[in-house]
Amino acid sequence: MNSVKKSFGIRDLENLSGIKAHTIRIWEKRYGLFAPERTSTNIRTYSLESLQKLLNITLLYNNGYKISKIASIPEDELAQQVREVVAQNSVKSHAINAFKLAMVNFDQSLFQKTYAGLLAEKSFREIFWEVFMPLLHELGLLWQTDTIGPAHEHFITHLIKQKISTSTEKLQSLEPTRTDKVFILFLPENEIHEIGLLFANYELVLRGYKTIYLGQTIPLESLVDLKKYYDDPHFVSYFTVTPTKPDLAKYLSDFKENLQQDSESHLWILGRQTEHLAELTLPKNISGFSSIEHLLSAL
Repeated sequence: MNSVKKSFGIRDLENLSGIKAHTIRIWEKRYGLFAPERTSTNIRTYSLESLQKLLNITLLYNNGYKISKIASIPEDELAQQVREVVAQNSVKSHAINAFKLAMVNFDQSLFQKTYAGLLAEKSFREIFWEVFMPLLHELGLLWQTDTIGPAHEHFITHLIKQKISTSTEKLQSLEPTRTDKVFILFLPENEIHEIGLLFANYELVLRGYKTIYLGQTIPLESLVDLKKYYDDPHFVSYFTVTPTKPDLAKYLSDFKENLQQDSESHLWILGRQTEHLAELTLPKNISGFSSIEHLLSAL
């Protein structure tokens, strides 16, 4: 479960690069770009090095390089050529491919250079919505198809979380301008998928609200102390994995018992598990939102 994937099928290569399997086979046969091994049942398998090379080739190909020219570039110069292209271009599709390449190579420098190129043209918020969101969606698909492993996902999501935190910190040097609501952001116990909550926090701070960010795996009883400091706070959480559908009703009941007995505390819920809320009768002041945009529209 915690090992890095080192062998890829041709469909994995197609999923990661966006290049059709048929085209990969042509490049392989005509230009000798890859040397796959074969299983006992004669199925092609590709090494991590072959995947890295294909992503390099794809980035150059999508930047107007002819495949014949790419094939003539010496192996030891290919990565350097990619870095030069990334330094000169920060278009959305190129950036997403560069971030995927950085993920597969565990290349923090490439990630940082690609991000810096984007930041020279766009705000952080634009980068998140236009580049990081599509990238994260692709990562979800790649994870589901077993194309990438836990190490790849943790590496790239950690870097994205760093950028959200840095951008939020800059905003927090200013005093909040909105006093009608205070938001307390947390993830329930055993929930560690934090990017959505981090970005929701950024959006709320951007709009001038005071936020208290508590982070991952917070027991409900730990939230009770916050009521001593804030009247009728708005708790915001992401239910991505937990609580699961069978546990949702009890969790909401426990929230009501612990945090709504003598106050008007709100609970705003985002995440995958919100699709099950429609089947429940929600206690007062508990609401589900289909997206961050949906939640922001309720401010």
